[in-house]
Amino acid sequence: MTRELKAIAVHLFTAIGAICAMLAMLAAVEEEWGLMYVWLVVAFIVDGIDGPLARRYDVKRYAKQIDGVLMDLIIDYLTYVFIPAYALFKSGILPGWTGWIAIILITYASALYFADSRMKTKDNSFAGFPGCWNMVVVVLFATEPNFWITLVLVVALAFAMFTPLKFIHPARTVRWRKLSLPIAIAWTGFAGWAAWFDFAPGLWAHWGIVITSVYLLFAGIAQQIIPQRGAARTA
Repeated sequence: MTRELKAIAVHLFTAIGAICAMLAMLAAVEEEWGLMYVWLVVAFIVDGIDGPLARRYDVKRYAKQIDGVLMDLIIDYLTYVFIPAYALFKSGILPGWTGWIAIILITYASALYFADSRMKTKDNSFAGFPGCWNMVVVVLFATEPNFWITLVLVVALAFAMFTPLKFIHPARTVRWRKLSLPIAIAWTGFAGWAAWFDFAPGLWAHWGIVITSVYLLFAGIAQQIIPQRGAARTA
């Protein structure tokens, strides 16, 4: 197989995420939340694999007729933002006016953030909360907190998108990657397990989702607070 065909194959693989988004949306319309999240987890896995493949096979050089970054952003907006926001509203986790505030804030703020050219830091982390609402909403489905707690969390994270707070990319942020990547993989497993059993109460996977989510949410901020060993000598 030529380099060009390999690069095009990576784009075709990335596009699978769009199919997952449609299947997740169809499940959400039927209020089959477990099935919806199964498809979102599959999309999450595809999104985690296609980046390394794109860099390995140099798609920007050998398949430059397709803008992989643009395609990835379109799919990410659907699977990370739009569908989870719809689920949050339609499921009743945030009832009445609180649900309207959430979906308007999530979709509006995320559209601005996804278009911001400054969203990546020098160490391949994210500047501000990266709009991973799929991860937030799965925690809410698993734990079902009081709606005031949910609303405060949504508002706080939406504002955090436009702050200098750092949020890691588990695969691309080199610092702590040996810990971050396994935790991200574990999160995927816990989320998939909980969704497969339709978020049944008492699942041990719920605690796994919460613990791994807390790490992924605060690891970047912790890196900003904790000096990197050897940084002073190399500065």
